[in-house]
Amino acid sequence: MSLKTYITLFLIAVSTSFVTAQVKFEAKVSKTKLGVNERLRVDFEMNTDGDNFNPPSFNDFTVVGGPNQSVSHSWVNGVRSFAKTYSYFLAPKRTGNITITQATIEIDGEIYKTSPVTVQVTAAVTRPNDPDNVDNVVDDNLHLVAEISKGNPYLNEAITIVYKLYVYKDIGVTNFRELNSPKYNDFWSQNIDLKDNKIQTGQYNGREYRYLVIRKIVLYPQKTGKIEIEPLSLELTVEVPTSRRDFFGSQMMTQVQKTVSAGSKTLEVKPLPEAGKPESFTGAVGSFDFKLTTSKDELNATESLQARLEVTGNGNLKLFQLPKLTLPSSLEVYEPEHTENVRTTLDGMQGGIADSYTIVPQFKGKYPIPNVDFSYFDLKTETYKTISTGQHLINVLEGPTNNTNNDSNIASAGDGKQRVVMSNDQFAFVKTEANLKPIISEPFFQSSWYWSSLLLPLLAIPLAMVFRKKKAERVADVKGNKIRKADKLARKYLGEAKKALGQKEAFYIALEKALHNYLKAKLHIETSDLSKERIEKLLTKRQVDESMISDFLTILDSCELARYTPFSEVTMQEDYDKAANTISVIDKQLK
Repeated sequence: MSLKTYITLFLIAVSTSFVTAQVKFEAKVSKTKLGVNERLRVDFEMNTDGDNFNPPSFNDFTVVGGPNQSVSHSWVNGVRSFAKTYSYFLAPKRTGNITITQATIEIDGEIYKTSPVTVQVTAAVTRPNDPDNVDNVVDDNLHLVAEISKGNPYLNEAITIVYKLYVYKDIGVTNFRELNSPKYNDFWSQNIDLKDNKIQTGQYNGREYRYLVIRKIVLYPQKTGKIEIEPLSLELTVEVPTSRRDFFGSQMMTQVQKTVSAGSKTLEVKPLPEAGKPESFTGAVGSFDFKLTTSKDELNATESLQARLEVTGNGNLKLFQLPKLTLPSSLEVYEPEHTENVRTTLDGMQGGIADSYTIVPQFKGKYPIPNVDFSYFDLKTETYKTISTGQHLINVLEGPTNNTNNDSNIASAGDGKQRVVMSNDQFAFVKTEANLKPIISEPFFQSSWYWSSLLLPLLAIPLAMVFRKKKAERVADVKGNKIRKADKLARKYLGEAKKALGQKEAFYIALEKALHNYLKAKLHIETSDLSKERIEKLLTKRQVDESMISDFLTILDSCELARYTPFSEVTMQEDYDKAANTISVIDKQLK
């Protein structure tokens, strides 16, 4: 071959490798035209692995499934190819042209974006009446419904949501798990425990169904206007009867994975009326009783009594403040002790809250506890109501007399400041005769400070030698340094997860990323190679104990499972501690 031919072949090879190395990140849809009652699949595909994937907002769709992640590797003629896909299943909320906006991902430090995709959504289409079509059978006979007690509540009025899974008699559900859980960001929320949760029967759209209550929750809206409640989505394993029969003539069943969603709901929250709102109103909404009680009405000075302000009833008991108790200035009053005895049912919060004041009178006399007003908004009459305690009188029988109240036997309520009582010996602590002596300053030379400044540097020499010896021993302690380095490494990688404790989704994403980053740093592998089989093989090869490998993989499983199941803050703390200990132990054992 001539030199020109070699150069041509070289340029073709370089250009081919350049094209092959180009990063691709694109969005694909299962169809560009669909009915409003159909489902759309969207795949975000890339040929190079990346981090920090951010999907579009999907504002005009309900996400009924996903994201599902798949990774594939292949070798063709010695050339390695890679593909990674994030898949979403969407249900359109409206008709018309809907644009799916850009998704982004970070690959090798650069941000890549997909091109927007537009689909046309038409009116509902008629699906073929095919009894053998499993998807049609499931869609017609399986429904997840969110039943809301009231669509236009007042601010701080209790509403309940009951999520029910309706299943027609011909099909069965063998397993389910939550995919997307509502956040209830603009509500005070409380889950109701599902005790003795059993399958029941009931009507839905005129048909008799079996149903199971998935979740019960009580909400108190904390802002007015339109508030959207995010959808609850489930992934189910469904058994569907087929037209085939077995050897004995029994109808055969087939299993299918299905995703159902309750759909988003919108509430219109009304503000509380301004007309007639009393000054003593602090946000209580419901039906309440209010009273003031004292542990005793007669006592001696310096003895104590308890004054208790208590609200009982049904309403937003944990979401408002009790009125303050104003007392005469001659009474010593301590900060109140707040107690709550509240339970939450489907009817909302019930029980009582109270502030208990400890009062100690200092002087003999009669002291009034002034009237206290408590106001609330009554949902039954939709008006404000005020309850008054009336005035209580405390009679102090024995004790010193307060000379500042000679004009009246009854003390008046003040601003909480006590008057100073004058006496003849109030300035007894002031000395009238001084006993002054001259101060003679000692010269610095040959003083104690002089000798200390000379001797201290000499004493510091053996201390420095001891410190240097300890430092050398610490440097020589290879095993101890490795343990300390491992603990420091665990804290470094788990720092972001610790900051997100209490936020389930953010915590487990950070925890999973910390575990992956640790393995990438220690085992020198790429994100695309982080399969559980590959991790187990590499750690075994590096002589890590099987129990530690099992713990590490268990934590990864928890990170995946926790995004779809309710986890408490206690469980998060346990997973965090387990992850920190596992990383530390593995780092000590790696060979």
